[in-house]
Amino acid sequence: MIKRVCIFCCFIVVISSCTTSQQKKIDKPNFLFIAVDDLNDWVGFLEGHPQAKTPNLDRLAKSSLIFDRAYCAASVCNPSRASIMSGYRPSTTGIYQNTHKVFENDLIKKSLMLPQYLSKYGYETFSRGKIYHTPNTGKHTWDTWSNVEGNYGNVEKKKGFLDNGILKGEMSDNMDWAATNISVEATPDYLNAEWAANLLQTPIEKPFFIGLGIFRPHLKWVVPKEFYDLFPLEDITLPKVLETDLEDLDNNLRPTKEYLVIKKYGKEKEAVQAYLASIAYADYCIGLVLDALEKSTYKDNTVVILWGDHGWHLGEKLRYKKFTLWEEAARVPLLIRVPNITKSETRSARTVNLLDLYPTILDLANIPKNDKNEGLSIVPLLKNPNKKWDYPSLTQMGKGRNSLRTEQWRYIKYEDGTEELYDHNKDSLEWNNLANKPEYAKIKLNLEQKLNKILKK
Repeated sequence: MIKRVCIFCCFIVVISSCTTSQQKKIDKPNFLFIAVDDLNDWVGFLEGHPQAKTPNLDRLAKSSLIFDRAYCAASVCNPSRASIMSGYRPSTTGIYQNTHKVFENDLIKKSLMLPQYLSKYGYETFSRGKIYHTPNTGKHTWDTWSNVEGNYGNVEKKKGFLDNGILKGEMSDNMDWAATNISVEATPDYLNAEWAANLLQTPIEKPFFIGLGIFRPHLKWVVPKEFYDLFPLEDITLPKVLETDLEDLDNNLRPTKEYLVIKKYGKEKEAVQAYLASIAYADYCIGLVLDALEKSTYKDNTVVILWGDHGWHLGEKLRYKKFTLWEEAARVPLLIRVPNITKSETRSARTVNLLDLYPTILDLANIPKNDKNEGLSIVPLLKNPNKKWDYPSLTQMGKGRNSLRTEQWRYIKYEDGTEELYDHNKDSLEWNNLANKPEYAKIKLNLEQKLNKILKK
């Protein structure tokens, strides 16, 4: 028995030595690429909600560069992720909706997605969870793809009602939430995180790219009860909402069904509680991976990139969900930690876009750029977060529907020609549309020209 133990110990030492040796030989960084579904700025490091509990994300933020003005290419899952992984804008591919089939798109068929491009240049790529729109989508683009397992638990249903107590049929069934008694360790996001954590303890001969997709806080907000318990309902703080917010718009936008029904049932606090609980759950799972990285032999040679695919409304602009061109839906969390390049506890106020991730990763990997990429490498900002950077960020939500964000302004132009203009130096909640005020005509024209220049590239 003693002899077996000794042999086993020697085996571990050899494996450990080999792994350390491997890392010394690798002249390209590894990548841990973490996508969080439907995550807005309700995280501690962005201070989007005062009650957010995200200790693990905040821990990562302290050792990363925080982008305070990061935006999605599209404010809905499928086109946002297709843009990130292909390097093309939605207006270039025509992929605007969740129903569009990414890998049936003619341009995508002729292109290399990010993991394919990395694999071409010597990377080993791994994926589990939601990186493309669904976990099964694009699995052929990875060297190793792992299936999602587990479930979020069930609650006792009341016939005719959603889990949240709202009568079925009054709003979409997926706008639902509930606390469950399932063990955290049996849930999909925990199992996804555990997969990545285990992978980080495994010898990998090549430089690697690990894509980890976390589902929550995507609907339905069904997570273990312990995360709901972090946010007592009576203490919940609601976002600021202006009931007349849509009155200065020219396109006849109205409050959404979800907004009216949740208000009718008095469920505003419950919805906020459920979203915060889902974020706290996602943060807990991500902590498992971060802990594993810190204990691994890869910690000093791994770039960590954490991003949300788009934002989310929790009553602002008289709506829930995403699908808009406003700040709540367009702004995303983005953290990047690059050993020997980024400095801890630093922030950049420059406007960047998730479209920029593909070229940035190639730049950091020291491999040839993909000339088809429409984003910009933001490596210069990783090196100097305050560098002059006159590159506005474009978000699209359907053909002819565009939103341009500079450090001060948001300019929106819809397919019917109607416009919106907001001054974020004075109006961070975008309550006052300045588009029809003559004194802002020159500013609006300048932003429209910037928008057109981007679209013509």
